[in-house]
Amino acid sequence: MTAPHSRDQDASDKRSYWQRLLEFIHPGPDSREELLDALSDAEDNQVIGPESRVMLEGVLRMADLTAGDVMVAAPRMDLINIDASLDESMHQVIDTAHSRFPVYENERDNIVGILLAKDLLKLQRAPALNLRTLLRPPVFIPESKGLNDLLREFRNTRNHMALVVDEFGRIAGLVTIEDVLEQIVGDIEDEFDQEDDAGDIFALADRTYRVSGDTSIERVAEAFSTVLEIAQTDANADNKFDTIGGLIAHAMGHVPRRGERFDVNELRFEVLHTKAGAVKWFKVYPVPAEPEAP
Repeated sequence: MTAPHSRDQDASDKRSYWQRLLEFIHPGPDSREELLDALSDAEDNQVIGPESRVMLEGVLRMADLTAGDVMVAAPRMDLINIDASLDESMHQVIDTAHSRFPVYENERDNIVGILLAKDLLKLQRAPALNLRTLLRPPVFIPESKGLNDLLREFRNTRNHMALVVDEFGRIAGLVTIEDVLEQIVGDIEDEFDQEDDAGDIFALADRTYRVSGDTSIERVAEAFSTVLEIAQTDANADNKFDTIGGLIAHAMGHVPRRGERFDVNELRFEVLHTKAGAVKWFKVYPVPAEPEAP
């Protein structure tokens, strides 16, 4: 039996008669797909702008993502050795341009703290201080931690970095607040990032070229009319590399740092910028001729 309709219910419902009638005729979305369609319709009707729609869709997608989905994998992490000298640590901070670094002792899996790059200035003012005294406590999270919960934790604790551990307790990678926010607002660009239509290979005014580290090897080889092959040992002969950044990093045995150079078939690849443990941009130009002996 239907419950009697009371005037108290009408008094507590602040919606107008027409609002209730419209909602009865056109009910709201009942699923995520319907909500995404509603956002698209709202953009088409100029109720919201395209940027707002993209961010709202990002919020919905983020609910399904975990720390493991967006983390920087452990092999690509830039770490500082607690036993490194001040000069070594300063050079690493300058080369990578990160603001925070996990610090390890003895082995990379043994993270003992987080170092803020600005704190290294204190060592320059007071050399008697020990690097260990500057470390902040690390935050460890499981790979399965949802990004919604992680963002809330970042806001509440004011941490900007967390170390991700796998089911066996080993370091799987790291995730920053920037990695989480980029799921909502898209890539947070810096001065080295270019528009999507700018191309991954383009000429500079000094007759050199800027090449994205994510550019395929085939595209680079075609653009410079060369063959990009690096001899491999039997132990790693099965390794395949799709990008020029991956190929050169493998050949050098480490993630190249800013200013490092590597020559392949008369071409010199000079690292301009790194991000998230990978080369973002190379500067490419012919290998300079060696001066003739007198």
